[in-house]
Amino acid sequence: MAWLYALLASRPVVWLLLFVNAAGTIYGYYWYRYQLADTPPVFLPFVPDSPTASLFFLVVLVAWLFGRSAPLFEALALVTLVKYGIWAVVMNVLVWRVTGTLDWAGWMLIVSHGAMAIEGMLYARFYRFRFLHLMLAAVWTLHNDVIDYVFGMMPRYSVLADYVNEIGYFTFWLSIASIAAAYWLGIRVRRQPLLPGGRIDFRPKAE
Repeated sequence: MAWLYALLASRPVVWLLLFVNAAGTIYGYYWYRYQLADTPPVFLPFVPDSPTASLFFLVVLVAWLFGRSAPLFEALALVTLVKYGIWAVVMNVLVWRVTGTLDWAGWMLIVSHGAMAIEGMLYARFYRFRFLHLMLAAVWTLHNDVIDYVFGMMPRYSVLADYVNEIGYFTFWLSIASIAAAYWLGIRVRRQPLLPGGRIDFRPKAE
């Protein structure tokens, strides 16, 4: 797997991911435009779940390009990319099962959000966050669930309105699983070392 980590760490790939995620983040906020227009200001930071997850990852990528790490944003990115990547895939598959059809936008969401979850996990070996950073990310994530399913700010899928309680229950446990995955991948699993001065050493370790 050393070749894969070397590829992921190459500056051209990091720059490519920066542009792709920037485009996806902008589109994601645009996708939420109608819901954001109806959202009370106090809830605005918690409504656009997926674009905010990719925004966290953008901060991580920019830090890496400057040879630095952003551990809190790494923890936030890993947890939320995995959570909302899987969540959106499941929701669009449910739309397909309930309605019997799925338009091109739904398929695009499945592919793009599946890629979000994968990129979050692939880059976990380079993350530098500690347990405190992960706990702060966990608070953000679980608080977001409360905002979504207690205060009714969840993403709007009108055809799934009858299943909101089940979706909320699933989302809570998906949050727990994503936090656990972030702990395992970002803390327990051996990670890449730092160079003097705090710069990230992207050279892969021997397996």
